[in-house]
Amino acid sequence: MTRGALFPRDFLWGAATSAYQIEGSPLADGAGPSIWHRFAHSPGRIANGDTGDLACDHYRRYREDVAIMADLGLNAYRFSVAWSRVLPQGRGTVNHKGLGFYQRLVDALLERGIRPMVTLYHWDLSATLHDRGGWLNPDSPNWFADYAQVMFKALGDRVPLWITINEPWVVAVLGHLEGQHAPGHRDLFETPRVAHHLLLAHARAVDVYRGLGRHRIGLAVNLEPQHPVSDARADREAATRRDAFINRWFLDPLFQGRYPHEMASIFGPAWPDFTSEELALIRAPGDFIGVNYYSRGCVRADPDATPLHAVRVSRPEALNTAMGWEVYPEGLTQTLLWLRQRYANPPIYITENGAAFDDPPARDGLVADPLRVAYLRDHIVAAAKALEQGVDLRGYFAWSLLDNFEWAEGYSKRFGLYHVDPRDQRRLPKASARFYREVIASNGASLTQEAEPYSLGF
Repeated sequence: MTRGALFPRDFLWGAATSAYQIEGSPLADGAGPSIWHRFAHSPGRIANGDTGDLACDHYRRYREDVAIMADLGLNAYRFSVAWSRVLPQGRGTVNHKGLGFYQRLVDALLERGIRPMVTLYHWDLSATLHDRGGWLNPDSPNWFADYAQVMFKALGDRVPLWITINEPWVVAVLGHLEGQHAPGHRDLFETPRVAHHLLLAHARAVDVYRGLGRHRIGLAVNLEPQHPVSDARADREAATRRDAFINRWFLDPLFQGRYPHEMASIFGPAWPDFTSEELALIRAPGDFIGVNYYSRGCVRADPDATPLHAVRVSRPEALNTAMGWEVYPEGLTQTLLWLRQRYANPPIYITENGAAFDDPPARDGLVADPLRVAYLRDHIVAAAKALEQGVDLRGYFAWSLLDNFEWAEGYSKRFGLYHVDPRDQRRLPKASARFYREVIASNGASLTQEAEPYSLGF
């Protein structure tokens, strides 16, 4: 480490985005529709009737956005590929215009010294494949492996870091159990089968990469410590169930070759009887784990809340983000230390961390966001504390580079380091962007200085 720095010299400082949230032009140049394109165009699904048709217009403005990244001093950028932009039918013929976009983006990043981290799947399944059963189809892992092979061959010589699937829990639970996300299903029996196929898809892609790749590949999971609201036995048991449901469901199979024992009781008759051969196939941890951390869960037992019989509750005294999530930086340290202990200290990248707040209007082309500055400062310090205690932490990616389409919330929730003016698509820096630039430039040394207001000296 350099003098005063809290992080190693080769630490990755990045920002993260996803295709449907920022690209816009979802059907341009021969692309096929995704389930999110369909979902967003279904009345009543998205706040204010918003869609990703324009988003941040990144598909046409990517060079401008790469320039922003360079100005921030990023040495890494995490983005996702829209599956149906590259394979309009999900399989078969490659759309070279769509693939060319990602090739140009990677080249632009490398020209600026920014390392690409490519996510293959960030929830936007081809609508054509969905019509064939989507992630419920037992052949879906093979569809994903074929798509992964196309991307590895096209970009594998220039992309050093790959993520197979972003937050499979969200795909399974929000997409197939609670119906808040595409495809909008609510089916207890679908959910564990979708989850299992996602893990098989990850394993198949890792296997393909071992034959073609030369760098590193992993899975990104959303994690949060689960704390009971009281010492009552029912609340403690509820927190344990929620820990299995959120944190261990997708990691125990990767590292230990088995699902948490609580899952069978949570899902009851909906839980499949997986064979030992199937469990052996999904034991594929890859080369690193991506951690998406935003908050913790405070858990209370509730016999009426199926299938978990547990609910997440808010603490009235806590500071919450615009998403209703408690600001709890200590939970990031706890999560990283838990990974070190439970899974033998795997290499880790914090692949998402950030907060939505109701930012004030821009003044003179600048946005003051002191709550986001404080959130980022405290969470990066929390990451440094885990690093000091031996966690193999290799990078931090802020969510997100730009205010964007926040899924079911539409454009009503803003996570960006940069505000995007919907009238002219102009990118306006926030105080958090300046703060993050100073953290990167000093490799964390600026975090040891006394907190100060950020006047946006861009």
